[in-house]
Amino acid sequence: MSSNPIQKLFFGNRHQPLLVTILFTVLFAVVITFVLYQGTKKPVTIIANGEEMKVLTHAETVKELFEEKDLDITRHDKLSHPLNAKIKSGMKIEWTKAKQVTIIIDGKEQKLWTTETKVKDILDAANIKISEYDVVSIPLDKKIDDGDKIKINKAFQVTLVDGTAKKQVWTTSTTVANFLKQQEIKLNELDRVEKNLDDQVKPNDKIAIVRVEKVTDVVEEEIDFPVETKSDSSLLKGKEKVISEGKKGKVSRTYEVIKENGKVVKKVLKDEKILEEPKAKVVAVGTKVVTAQASRGKNARGKEFYVIATAYTPSCNGCSGTSATGINLRGNPNLKLIAVDPNVIPLGSKVWVEGYGYAIAGDTGGAIKGNKIDVLVQTKEEANRWGRKTVRIKVLD
Repeated sequence: MSSNPIQKLFFGNRHQPLLVTILFTVLFAVVITFVLYQGTKKPVTIIANGEEMKVLTHAETVKELFEEKDLDITRHDKLSHPLNAKIKSGMKIEWTKAKQVTIIIDGKEQKLWTTETKVKDILDAANIKISEYDVVSIPLDKKIDDGDKIKINKAFQVTLVDGTAKKQVWTTSTTVANFLKQQEIKLNELDRVEKNLDDQVKPNDKIAIVRVEKVTDVVEEEIDFPVETKSDSSLLKGKEKVISEGKKGKVSRTYEVIKENGKVVKKVLKDEKILEEPKAKVVAVGTKVVTAQASRGKNARGKEFYVIATAYTPSCNGCSGTSATGINLRGNPNLKLIAVDPNVIPLGSKVWVEGYGYAIAGDTGGAIKGNKIDVLVQTKEEANRWGRKTVRIKVLD
């Protein structure tokens, strides 16, 4: 049976002691070399996103260390030391790996790399300002992961008119219905919004709410009394005399009232009940007409004297168109008539007036006192031409 070659090498060969010596010498040299090599390495701690990794390295710079350890660093990452920084024993290198996040502002999307972890810090680093009225999809103090999306709805001002109250409020793009819900505004059954509830709210919009209420109003109101007239032949025509005073009645009326923002816009009578009937006013109306043949004062008959004469028309201010003796002045355009003081010239007397002619003393006037008369003319121009003058008058038989 042949012997093992290895046994021959170490035990069966006559040169065995020499070979063993050489083998152990080489092995010792390798071990010493390895120990010396390892002993010259520098200990370094790499802290990657909060996790520590301890390494030994112969790398001269931070860049060489990362290449040696096959660590892929990008330009977006954050290092506590520059890449060309010299490696020192016991050195701690903080490495924050960048992550990509998507920010969507009012529907517009942008992607960015960041080494920040919290939403607020990410937005600050991107120079995105957030107001207290903006809506952010993720809380500002929350940490996010690679690939997360941050949605931001920027707030804007709109005018809110609620009834008679007006104010400026902040909101984000939403529907009118959601806006009212955000503002905690409740609509009653009859209230209305002057926009469609599914309309989109836009910057500088005006959202007006009309507050509508329907109420029942019961009021007591007066009823005017009617006026009854009775002919009276003992009174001169045109004169009136109250026989009995009227008295107003009273009625209870029920109204349905519609108010918009506190103002009444519609009032409908629903019910009416007479509480007190009105009492008619009775008036006697004179029908007596005095003609030129009426009796004349004894002392005035045939008398001739001077008077101050002015002129008036049937349509003068304050004139009724009917004389004190009941003559229709406007219906008799050719009538010759004068207004007199009955204590001087009796009504119904036939007279002659200088510059005017024959006439009847058939009217009176508040300003006609004593030796003064007013001659009747048909137009204002005639009255102006007549003016004021002294004339001779004669009371005829």
